[in-house]
Formats: sequence, structure tokens, C-alpha cells
Amino acid sequence: MARDELNPALLMFIAYRSMERRVLEGVAAAGFDDITLAQARIFQRIGPGGTRLVELAEQAQVTKQTAGFLVDQLERAGYVERVPDPSDARARLVRIAERGRAAQVAAGAVVTAVEQEWADHLGRRRMGALRESLTLLREITDPYGR
Repeated sequence: MARDELNPALLMFIAYRSMERRVLEGVAAAGFDDITLAQARIFQRIGPGGTRLVELAEQAQVTKQTAGFLVDQLERAGYVERVPDPSDARARLVRIAERGRAAQVAAGAVVTAVEQEWADHLGRRRMGALRESLTLLREITDPYGR
């Protein structure tokens, strides 16, 4: 790799940050203008059936206290709710609330549009190869993807 070439991880990060910025802008334009970047990074890790706070903190690589603070904010804004964990009566799950699902729809529309822009720029074959390569790379880089 030449000295002036960016490494692949940095290139992926640049593309990710661009997507992240566009999604936040699109969600705000759709009327969900009270979500911060830090809140969004917790929110996007909530699983379909809900996720425990400690798992959200671990996946977002923040302290449990920070995750709790962000979830409190999201809960007050109506994006998430805390519910009993059916597998452990002592534990609670953070689950996406109705307003959060509406924000997800807005975010999904932006993701689709950006992915289409990328596919138009790269071409179908390269976009497919990129997705396939990143999916394979996830097998050795994402402890939560299994």
C-alpha cells in the first residue's frame, strides 16, 4: 500500500459516516429532529424483540451508564420503551416503540436511496461484489452478527 493510499478500514469508515450523516438528516427532515447521533447509535442496535441495556452498551462500546442515559432520553421522546424480559422476570428489555418504528421507516428510505446512489456509481457487479466481500468480512469482525 502506497503511503498516500487510505487503508480499507478507513475507507469503510468514511462510507459508513456518510451513510450515518445522510440517515440522520433524512430522519430529521421527516420530523424526527430530536434524535442525536449518540442516541441513534444505541437505537440501531435494538433487536426486533428488544435488547437488554447491558447488551446495547456492549455493542455500542459505551458504559452501561451512558447507554442508560441515552435510552432514558429515547424513552422520554417516545422512541423506545422498557418492558419485562419474558426469559428473566428480574430483567428488562429496551424495545422500539411506535414512534421509533416510524423513524425506522424514514431511515430505511434514506438507506435505500443511498445504496441506490452507490450502486449507480459503482455498477451492479461492483456493488454486489462489495456487499459479498463485506458480508464475508463480517464473519471474522462482528461478534454480534452470529
